[in-house]
Amino acid sequence: MDAAIRQQARERMKGYCRVCPVCDGRACSGEVPGMGGLGTGASFRANIEALRGIRLAMRCLHGAVQPELEQSVLGLKLSLPVLAAPIGGVSFNMGGAPVTEADYADAVMLGCKDAGIIGCGGDGVGDIIPDSAFAAIRKAGGHGIPFIKPWDGEELNRKLDSAAATGCPVIGMDVDAAGLITLRKQGRPVSPKTPEELAAITAHVHGAGCKFMIKGIMTEDEARIAADAGVDAIVVSNHGGRVLDHTPGTAEVLPRIAATVRGRVEVLADGGVRDGVDVLKMLALGARAVLVGRPFSVAAVGGLREGVAAYVEDLRAGLTAAMTLTGCPDIASVSPHILA
Repeated sequence: MDAAIRQQARERMKGYCRVCPVCDGRACSGEVPGMGGLGTGASFRANIEALRGIRLAMRCLHGAVQPELEQSVLGLKLSLPVLAAPIGGVSFNMGGAPVTEADYADAVMLGCKDAGIIGCGGDGVGDIIPDSAFAAIRKAGGHGIPFIKPWDGEELNRKLDSAAATGCPVIGMDVDAAGLITLRKQGRPVSPKTPEELAAITAHVHGAGCKFMIKGIMTEDEARIAADAGVDAIVVSNHGGRVLDHTPGTAEVLPRIAATVRGRVEVLADGGVRDGVDVLKMLALGARAVLVGRPFSVAAVGGLREGVAAYVEDLRAGLTAAMTLTGCPDIASVSPHILA
C-alpha cells in the first residue's frame, strides 16, 4: 500500500489504529472498540499465524505467464477473487473526523467497483451505519453486498428489506457478531440464531429476490446447518478475532469446512489476509474467494475511493506474481497441489 496513504491513515486513526508495518494484532490486543482483537488478541493473532504457517511450492517450468484472475461469486463477476469485508462504526472504531461514515462507505463501495470487485457494507448501532452503506450501494448502482447484524424481531426484517431495496443481488449476515462487545456496550445486544430461525431468514431474503450469504462459520457442523437452511454462501470467519478470544485461525479450519459442504454452498473466507500471496493461500485451502478487512479500512481512511482502488491493484499484482510462480494459469487451477 502506498506510503502516503498509510501515513494519512495513521494520522487520522490515531488512538484507534497504529497502522503498523505488519498488521498482526500485537500492538492493539484488547482494543475493542478500535481495530484490535478481543481480550488477549489471541484470535486476531491466530488468523495471521495460521496463514504464515502455510508454505507454497514454487514452480517455474510451465506456461502460466499471465494468469487469469477472474472469478464469480454467487453470479457476481470479480476481476480477482477478493471482496472488501463489511466494516462500519468509523467514529468509534477508526477515529471519525475528517472521514465520516458516509465517506467511508462511499470509498469502499465505489473504490471496489472501480477496481472490478465487490465491497460489503457494515451495520451497527444507529441508523447512520447501515444507511450510509445502503446509500453507497445505491450510488454504485447496486454493486455491493449489505451485511446485516443478527438482530432480533422486527428490526431484523426491516433492515433486510432496506438492504434489498438498494438493488443489490446478495445480502449478507455476519452471524459472528452475536454477542459483539461494542453492541452490548451500547445496549443493543444481538443473538445467535437457531437452525429454524436461520431457515426463516434465508426464506425472507430469497423472497426479496436476493441470494443470502452468512459470515461466521468456524465448524463443520455449522457449515452443514447453514447448507441445510438454504443459504447460498458461507464465509469462514471469526470476526477478525473481535468476538471470542482463543479461537483457531480461519486458515486452520477452512479445509475441513470446505470439504464438508463442497457442492452445496459457495465457501469464502477471511481472517489475516494482507496481500496477494495470502489470497492465493486461502484459495488453495478451499475458498472460492476471500474477504479482506482491516487493510481496506486503512486504504479507505487514508486515501478514500482512490486509496481503496489502489490497494486492490496491490493485491492484483501480488496474486498475479504468486500464481505465476506456482504454475497456476487461472483461478480454477488453484488447488492444494500448490502447497508445500
